[in-house]
Amino acid sequence: MTLFLLASAPTLLLTLSYATLCVASPFGRCRKCDGFGFALTYSRKGKPQRGKHCRRCDGHGIRIRKGRHLYNLWARTYRNGTR
Repeated sequence: MTLFLLASAPTLLLTLSYATLCVASPFGRCRKCDGFGFALTYSRKGKPQRGKHCRRCDGHGIRIRKGRHLYNLWARTYRNGTR
């Protein structure tokens, strides 16, 4: 039994750490635009320019984390079920 607890401790620690992160900071940077809100393009001279508007984050540069999204779905379902 001790070997099982020792093996599952890192998984439990990672899960609790991610849950704490989702509570403390529910939004993370957009992975598609790296938090800029737009794609970077480069001119012929090599100068970076503002590119297209990011559709994934709607130009805000932040997206809701997966864990927070799952929690919001669960809370909405629970709230609608107890009415």
